[in-house]
Amino acid sequence: MRKALRWLLALTVLIGALSTAGTATAVQPEAEGTTDIKDRLLAVPGMSLVEEKPYPGYRFFVLNFTQPVDHRSPAKGTFQQRITVLHKDVSRPTVFYTSGYNVSTTPSRREPTQIVDGNQVSMEYRYFTPSRPSPADWTKLDIWQAASDQHRIFKALKPIYDKKWLSTGGSKGGMTATYYERFYPRDMDGVVAYVAPNDVVNKEDSAYDRFFATVGTKECRDRLNGVQREALVRRESLEKRYAAYAAENGYTFHTVGSLDKAYEATVLDYVWGFWQYSLLSDCDTIPADAKNATDDELWNTLDTVAGFSFYTDQGLEPYTPYYYQAGTQLGAPTIHFPHIEKQYIRYGYLPPRYFVPRDIEMNFQPWAMRDVDTWVRDNARRMLFVYGENDPWGAEPFRLGKGARDSYVLTAPGANHGARVAGLVEDEKALATAKILQWAGVAPAAVQADPSKARPLAKYDAKLDKRGVERTLRP
Repeated sequence: MRKALRWLLALTVLIGALSTAGTATAVQPEAEGTTDIKDRLLAVPGMSLVEEKPYPGYRFFVLNFTQPVDHRSPAKGTFQQRITVLHKDVSRPTVFYTSGYNVSTTPSRREPTQIVDGNQVSMEYRYFTPSRPSPADWTKLDIWQAASDQHRIFKALKPIYDKKWLSTGGSKGGMTATYYERFYPRDMDGVVAYVAPNDVVNKEDSAYDRFFATVGTKECRDRLNGVQREALVRRESLEKRYAAYAAENGYTFHTVGSLDKAYEATVLDYVWGFWQYSLLSDCDTIPADAKNATDDELWNTLDTVAGFSFYTDQGLEPYTPYYYQAGTQLGAPTIHFPHIEKQYIRYGYLPPRYFVPRDIEMNFQPWAMRDVDTWVRDNARRMLFVYGENDPWGAEPFRLGKGARDSYVLTAPGANHGARVAGLVEDEKALATAKILQWAGVAPAAVQADPSKARPLAKYDAKLDKRGVERTLRP
């Protein structure tokens, strides 16, 4: 009988993998304790194992999940979407994480997962390789389709992980968690969105100019602005070095259009990149007198902060899905440089169209972000937004309106694009931690009585919990 059951489960998995049904449904697992978690996961229709990696106290699985290319027309084809599961115990809550980009196949734990001591499901965003349909119909890369990917994964895994679920993500991942909540507000029990930009009106970006006029200290701003300007004054000599660097590494510039465009784009990213990645205390690493700095000093600081490889074809290619979305729905900032004379700027801050191959068509949908912004203001429930005071992407944040309930926007003082709950001032940190515990259904009695006593339930793990800001000038 047991062999027959296993054969039936295997057949169900095979049929599910080939199916293009619009909603995933997980088979009912055997009673807890009689079936290994790997078998339970692989009994989900459309789920297949890539590999399992050991980690003390957890089971970590890299998996593929069959998704329709178009959730509105599931019969038109499928693709394999990569996900990971950091399994602790089905009796614990689950955190649904996405970076909005690729998924890491190394075990890691997001801050909410540590706080609730739970499981973590991580999803690779559609169209980031290898989770890309072939051939790629780029019109099916939008925020609703991606939210529907998450919805199907949640529906498939909820019968296994049947306790509370929270969604989370940082930067584009924070945006993703917000969009998921907008389209499927009944799935999650809470949302923790970190440093999520909210470009409501794509053509109105004065908030960024105001940010750069006041961020940090005048001394630090002057150092950064001086380097940026001097790099354009010395364009000719530094571009010769750039050309040699590109030739040595086999870099090309077909997508952006020319080495000259790529050079200026890198230089114009410099000030933004510093505040995104660094802290005010790092200003000492920036040349104090740019006009008298050597070419080597200018090159090294520009490469360290902005990265000369990024606007090459090879650097841009992994981020094509991001730039496509920025140019079709998400929007992208346009900033000005009042400290640089006009004769030194040839192209200005380039829009996303310059960073996507020309054979991919792009048409901007201005209503997409307005819809999400309005929904958050009027309908947010159990949503927490965390921003960094010195992070440029926080210049246009999500805001809450009168219709929001049990939701919060908090800012970590002095923090960059890596802002976390742990960096908030003490009373706000306690509030945020208590809310996360409450939404996950695991707040101890002491925390329910006094939120100031809220602490993460899991101890810090140097390997699982250590992370930095992703080194890309995208959100």
